[in-house]
Amino acid sequence: MVNVFIDGSEGTTGLRIYERFEKRDDINIMKIDPELRKDPAERAKMINSSDITFLCLPDAASKESVSLITNPDVRIIDASTAHRTEEGWAYGYPELSDKHREAIKTGKRIAVPGCYATGFITIAYPLVNGGLIPEDYPVSAFAVSGYSGAGKKTIAVYEDPNRDTEYGSPREYALSQQHKHLKEMKKISGLSRTPLFSPIIADYYSGMFVSLPFYADMMNGKQTPESVHAYMSDYYKDQKFIRVMPFGSEADANGFIGSNNLSGWDGLQLFVTGNEERILLTTRFDNLGKGASGAAIQCMNIMIGCEEDKGLNL
Repeated sequence: MVNVFIDGSEGTTGLRIYERFEKRDDINIMKIDPELRKDPAERAKMINSSDITFLCLPDAASKESVSLITNPDVRIIDASTAHRTEEGWAYGYPELSDKHREAIKTGKRIAVPGCYATGFITIAYPLVNGGLIPEDYPVSAFAVSGYSGAGKKTIAVYEDPNRDTEYGSPREYALSQQHKHLKEMKKISGLSRTPLFSPIIADYYSGMFVSLPFYADMMNGKQTPESVHAYMSDYYKDQKFIRVMPFGSEADANGFIGSNNLSGWDGLQLFVTGNEERILLTTRFDNLGKGASGAAIQCMNIMIGCEEDKGLNL
């Protein structure tokens, strides 16, 4: 039995993790007194008594939780932005490489990727790693996400029946190009230039897509949508959580790729489209699944040596 504490169990990520554990008989959820959930002494007691603690907190609170650790055997899975590019923390995306998977399996400090970063890095990391694009390629990306990824305050605004009519339309944000996921997008992908990133929040609860366009003549070698699709299919073969969709499968939806289709699912789909001049790669997944809670539980499953998809919806 693995003793698990969820620090921040009232947020959307923590609640989803808790839901995924409800039917598991190998996990003992350690519950903190609701009145003491922000008390450092009580949190320290819970963290240091656990085998694994999930941090589902704002960045500052996550850093505080890590500072409370005195038990050297406690393993941490942090879903915040705080430690994703920090030395000594494994980046929690096992499908990227055997090295990433081993670091998760043996590590005591795991940083779960951000939702937008997950979609971006799924595409960019293999392209840089395999030499299909140079490290200094001027990568751009646009993305659409449901409002649940923005936290409880934003959820309340979107679900307020008296909200402003603007919330019924997609809204672009991070216009200053300072989105908090950009640091990990650049570093983990191996890019030398910070990507140009345009995220959009829309009026639905969960699900997202992230798209990266490329000019074929700026890629290395003579690349086509077909050759890139073949490369990605081989790169992610035998991965339970990543499904490279059949070439041309977007035609099944009349050429559309929706962003909320995979709400509640814990995997990720990858589409390769475009033409001989311009190639477009798109990932689609649930921002609360592979983009947050599902990825955190997947990392835990790897750490404790059980089936990688145990308790998850695939």
